[in-house]
Amino acid sequence: MTLAVDHSASQRRNAPALPGSVAVLLYHRVTNLALDPQLLCVSPEHFERHLEIVQRHAQPLSTDELSDSLTMGAIPDRGVAITFDDGYADNPREAAPLLERFGVPATVFVASGYVGGDREFWWDELERLVLCTPALPPKLELVCGAMSLEFDLGVQAGHNAGGHTEWNVTHCDDPTPRHKLYRMLFDRLRPMHDGPRTRVLEALAEWSGQSRAVRPSHRPMTCDELRALHGGRLLSIGAHTVTHPVLSRLSLDEQRREIYESRRSLENILGAPVTTFSYPFGTRHDYSDDSVRIVEDAGFDLACANTPGLVDTDSPRLAMPRFLVRNWDEETLLRKLTEFGVCV
Repeated sequence: MTLAVDHSASQRRNAPALPGSVAVLLYHRVTNLALDPQLLCVSPEHFERHLEIVQRHAQPLSTDELSDSLTMGAIPDRGVAITFDDGYADNPREAAPLLERFGVPATVFVASGYVGGDREFWWDELERLVLCTPALPPKLELVCGAMSLEFDLGVQAGHNAGGHTEWNVTHCDDPTPRHKLYRMLFDRLRPMHDGPRTRVLEALAEWSGQSRAVRPSHRPMTCDELRALHGGRLLSIGAHTVTHPVLSRLSLDEQRREIYESRRSLENILGAPVTTFSYPFGTRHDYSDDSVRIVEDAGFDLACANTPGLVDTDSPRLAMPRFLVRNWDEETLLRKLTEFGVCV
């Protein structure tokens, strides 16, 4: 997952691609949802159009091909590499058939601790408990470790967020107290370690009267789905840590566990090497120079961040820039690719 921040202003170049440059595109989900507060979803209809544009106007390549090109010092012109973060079940269900149809390769970076598990990604669980629960107690008093919070939902406690389907966290306003609470809790949970964060979610589930059951629409991949995805002709699997933490907030030992164990776990499931990595959230504040060194020590060939920019022979191969993709229509994607510097 990445933060729902639009980098488009800083991404604009309005110029043809430089010789030997690649745009790495960052997706998360291909599906239609009623609520998408973090802007993670691209509809199957739009993703199909995206692939048509990439196939027609660019040179699709895999992250393995990109890594080989960097090693040889020869980056292809008009290159586009497609990546996914997190490991949602709609990646094999919705995205993979379209990628196969258009012959476009992609890499899926998977948070291994969620594979085949009985919980949603924490940001989805927060959305379900706070925004989707039909009726909540009017007052929340939450104490979990160092986290202490009191919040009054007032009359909005009896109404879910179903009437505000267009809202997302890039909006400056919060249309209801529920949305304000969601934003506040997200900001507090994001930098937490997995254990304390899980305890907060457990307390929220008890307060809301909801179970922590996984919704079919939001579940991570199973082990079988991960293996099937890896067995496809055009798709590869990369590591994305175990619990999707902000690595820069962890000790060196904790970072090593997250990075090394994610690779070991995925390789055990797949029975094959995992050689690529992406940093959770991925902005320059979310990982450190130590994180990069640990990724190198772990033996990864290439790692992706979430900072806008084209990949060329001078790019750091263990902190590749990527362009974050939203649910854009065909015209918007064409304009964005021009802004990104891809010649179309």
